[in-house]
Amino acid sequence: MKGILGKKVGMTQVFTKEGKLIPVTVIEVEPNVVTQIKTVEKDGYDAIQLATETIKEKSSNKAEMGHTKKANTAPKRFLKEIRGVNVNDYTLGQTIGVDIFEAGEIVDVTGTSKGKGFQGVIKRYNQTRGPMGHGSQYHRGVGSLGTLLPMHVLKGKKMPGQMGNVQRTVQNLEIVSIDTENNVILVKGNVPGPKKSLIMIRTAVKKPNEKNDAANLVSYVEEKAAEEVVEPANEEVVEETVEATAEEPVEEVAEEAPAEEKTEE
Repeated sequence: MKGILGKKVGMTQVFTKEGKLIPVTVIEVEPNVVTQIKTVEKDGYDAIQLATETIKEKSSNKAEMGHTKKANTAPKRFLKEIRGVNVNDYTLGQTIGVDIFEAGEIVDVTGTSKGKGFQGVIKRYNQTRGPMGHGSQYHRGVGSLGTLLPMHVLKGKKMPGQMGNVQRTVQNLEIVSIDTENNVILVKGNVPGPKKSLIMIRTAVKKPNEKNDAANLVSYVEEKAAEEVVEPANEEVVEETVEATAEEPVEEVAEEAPAEEKTEE
């Protein structure tokens, strides 16, 4: 088990060299710092605590600054635990980057979904509305709240209320590409949460050892560089052929002109 914290940038699409379109979510990963290591002997379970996104000291408090100071790092905005890891592979204050994962790995992505406020049962639970005409007088209501026997609303009844703004995990997503220069991970499909929200990427629980072949993506930077190298060579060849064809007819005319003058004399 391994994991890393990042920030959702948004969605885009990439193409393979075979012409296949892949929708991806762009996750920006600032280098994570191991701020705490928990063990079975001391805490009852094995886990590491990761922190990311540096903040100013005036935006923090003494407890937070003292906690991060043990790892020789500045105060952080987001701290999360990842269980099931081999704590012997980590040290306090260690920095973890995007290279911890590889393209083709299967991961679980956790985030907080978008908050949508107080909503009715139709939007919240996808229930159907009643007839809109003929005096039905029932359009977007909750419906029956219970039977006659218990004489109270049954526990778990789907009713209007707060929608969204809860932690959700999408399992078995594939890492399409990893950009170590820009600290970016491209994950196939969509992940919960709005833009600039905290995202946690972990090894898939159901498929921990599965790995797909890395997609052969189109690199527009390489193609543009190749075109710039090829174009000047083609222009030189064209200029040489034009000059050669232009000189040949002139020589032939110059040789034939004196011969015609002699025959007339």
